[in-house]
Amino acid sequence: MRRVTYSMNVSLDGYVVDADGAFDWSVPDEEVFRHFIDELRQTSTHLLGRRLYETMLYWDTADRDESLGAAELEWAALWKALPKVVFSRTLTSVRGSNTRLASGTPAEEIERLRAEPGDSDIAIGGATLAAEAAAADLIDEYRATVHPVLVGGGTPFFPRHGRRVHLELVETRTFTSRVAYLRHRVTR
Repeated sequence: MRRVTYSMNVSLDGYVVDADGAFDWSVPDEEVFRHFIDELRQTSTHLLGRRLYETMLYWDTADRDESLGAAELEWAALWKALPKVVFSRTLTSVRGSNTRLASGTPAEEIERLRAEPGDSDIAIGGATLAAEAAAADLIDEYRATVHPVLVGGGTPFFPRHGRRVHLELVETRTFTSRVAYLRHRVTR
């Protein structure tokens, strides 16, 4: 069965964006960016909340930016080819390569995607969407790329759904930039 993964950059104090909505502190260096490329290669579908979808629209036309290096161009090509499903209560349509608006709840979409053949990951991006998926016990792995910064508040990485979730640490990695990657599997 396909794993559902939740992977995002996070500050050491647990936020994906600060209180002003900024995430400039999480710009990856080449090594971390290559890690994200490798993670994307293992993904068959990416589920996004509206805010992350709007942020990621850049990558649909990034290949036109002559200032980008090989890694960024590789990411852009992978991102454009990847099927994406956007969850929003306000959007009536979406644009972008291989992108569609969700027709059901996260649980319904994940059930449908898990029934498809293959074993690649279903990735969730966006803290609000991840919180909804976590509340329904749909997340199989939490993947936090922890940056050495305290932002003091903002949008939390971990969902606040009022229940305990037991995790097993399955991978750690520290990059030369001192960014730490923590991959935990939900134990059921």
